[in-house]
Amino acid sequence: MNTNQPSPFQTILKWFVPIAAIIAFGAWMYISPEGALGKLDAIGYAVCHRIDARSFQIGGRQLPLCARCTGEFYAAGMALLFQLGMSGKRSKLPSRGIIAVLILFFLAFGIDGSNSYLYLLKQTSGGALDQIPNLYIPNNTLRLFTGSGMGIALAAVLYPIINQSLWRETDDRHALEWKNFGILIALVIAVNLLILTDSPIVLYPIAYLSALGTLSLLVLVFTILWIIIMKQDNTFDNIRQLWLPFASGLTLALLMILSIDLLRLQFTGTWSGFPGLSG
Repeated sequence: MNTNQPSPFQTILKWFVPIAAIIAFGAWMYISPEGALGKLDAIGYAVCHRIDARSFQIGGRQLPLCARCTGEFYAAGMALLFQLGMSGKRSKLPSRGIIAVLILFFLAFGIDGSNSYLYLLKQTSGGALDQIPNLYIPNNTLRLFTGSGMGIALAAVLYPIINQSLWRETDDRHALEWKNFGILIALVIAVNLLILTDSPIVLYPIAYLSALGTLSLLVLVFTILWIIIMKQDNTFDNIRQLWLPFASGLTLALLMILSIDLLRLQFTGTWSGFPGLSG
């Protein structure tokens, strides 16, 4: 008996998921702002406060994500692509030494984010929190660097977990070793320094990479979630077999973005940052 024959439920899914993806994508395209950058704004809108003063600008127009989220999601997207090219199906988490560095990246992200949030609250609370000192005056340079460190950390952990979940046969080596880790950090630092030039030649690609990095992370997480729910862990041999889980992950990601966009738009009435928050 052929046990590889799809069940009736799987057959239905093969028709339903692509249709649901098209509907979700169409609905999101309809409600999102006009233009390519407007569509990127709508992705950032679902995960980022989009405060203008805390964002990089292209000719007076803010990027789709704030400085911290720009760093986090462009670096995560770049780190995932870097590992895909360098590590293949390697499925082992980084060594303890690299994990220790990643924890430092996480702590820097948390400390700078908390300090920055406290500074924002002090600016908008009419002096009620003035007695609480800030560690330092926050700025977009620190937001960019701590965000990109967090992006590297996310990708360094997520990539081997993806490989552990997908493939029937994996490469049981560290997905990220010291040499490649150093190269990746150097690449991110170089891109950060280019971003700080405020050149449109740099910021336009970063706008796309950060927003698409956001979408990619959501799609990957929902794809793995779908695979776990469908009990298809470690059943895939090549990328071509992943079209249905990937389409399912894309559909769920678009539905999440669409839902948050509609809720936030209803609540604030604007595609920009939350009203009343600045600085």
